[in-house]
Amino acid sequence: MSDPILNEGRRVLSLEGEAVLAARDRIGDGFRSAVEILEKATGRIIVSGIGKSGNIGRKIAATLTSTGSPATFLHPIEGLHGDLGIVSSEDVAILISKSGETGELAGLIEYLARVGVPIVALTGGLDSTLARNATALVDCSVAEEACPMDLAPTTSTTVTLALGDALAVVLLQRKGFESSDFARLHPGGALGRKLTVTVSDVMISDEYPVVGPAATLKDCIVPLAEMRGTVAVVDDEHALLGVLTSGDLTRVMERDPDFLQVSVSDVMTADPKTAGADELGAAAVHRMEEFGIMALPVVSDSGRLEGMVHLHDLMRAGAV
Repeated sequence: MSDPILNEGRRVLSLEGEAVLAARDRIGDGFRSAVEILEKATGRIIVSGIGKSGNIGRKIAATLTSTGSPATFLHPIEGLHGDLGIVSSEDVAILISKSGETGELAGLIEYLARVGVPIVALTGGLDSTLARNATALVDCSVAEEACPMDLAPTTSTTVTLALGDALAVVLLQRKGFESSDFARLHPGGALGRKLTVTVSDVMISDEYPVVGPAATLKDCIVPLAEMRGTVAVVDDEHALLGVLTSGDLTRVMERDPDFLQVSVSDVMTADPKTAGADELGAAAVHRMEEFGIMALPVVSDSGRLEGMVHLHDLMRAGAV
């Protein structure tokens, strides 16, 4: 039976999704010019808009700032009543308006032109006052709003937000912005922990059991229990040779009644996945999840075993 509530929700999502894809197909020289202007800015990125466009502008400014391109939102009316002092000739402006004829932006456009601040316009009005005064024009036009009366900004704000995200992501890539930079700008909360917890923070590095290649499975039962199901196999120089897991032991038990006498070297995984002490815990977690592993040996560049890191320890530390 058709559900009118779900059908309307799907209509809105389809309409907005199609509009974003259409915007993707239209980006060209204007988008490229916008990126180049923003990349060359030696000052800040000033983002401005009124109403719903202002709300989108605040989010774009926040995204730019958090990805290494310092930005601030300037309300166009408050700007004309004293806040224009924050704008310098080294800055670049992103002005947002669906029609490009927003009256509240007129005074700001005039001021920016007077002091020589380049304007990146995010607008659907491609022959508007804003478009004609822009240094770079990013096409945010849409065929229709999702609002059934084609009035409330819905599809247009979604497209503008998506294009703002596209600008920010291209900029961070061109600037060489890395996860360590992101962590520096997001020190608090779960996101900060995810980007700062390293393998060395949680790995077991002292007094953990290991076995040699000549050991039998009988010798491994206690170490496997102590190490929560994964024990490292090393040589006399403590170089990693392989790993043995509880799963390996179980499989041998099922097929060999004399499993206790089986040599570790006949059962172990000789080329195991490993982790580095300095890598992000999130990267180690991704490797464990990808290959269905509960623990990884931590090795140095020379292949020497430095410890073991367990999935549950990384999760408790907030690496995911």
